[in-house]
Amino acid sequence: MNRDLSLEELERDHWSAPSGGETRLMATVRELRRKPIGGLTVEDMRLLIRQDVGLAHLLPLALEVLRANPLAEGDMYEGDLLAAALTRSAEFWSEFPELRREVHLIVSELADVPPALKREVEEFLAL
Repeated sequence: MNRDLSLEELERDHWSAPSGGETRLMATVRELRRKPIGGLTVEDMRLLIRQDVGLAHLLPLALEVLRANPLAEGDMYEGDLLAAALTRSAEFWSEFPELRREVHLIVSELADVPPALKREVEEFLAL
């Protein structure tokens, strides 16, 4: 994967400018989709993943971070990147079983699951 490309370039999907008002969240998502994926921060990935944007490209990058630090933190709380990954739909995980296996391995190696992640971990493992 070319980390110098943005999600817009990788997906060949350029979002048009909004016709009316746009929430701050959507303006941020639009801006991050134009940023090279190699320059995305943990918080950028967390935000985009939570919005189900660019998952096929971002989850592999997020897993690189999570392998090194399963409780990597964006701007919310310890483990918020893992929580973003864990809460993707069952349909996504069935489409990308190799990513699901990798997340499962990361979760299974956690010595102590922080209270903020217990529900997400349990629901992911029940998929």
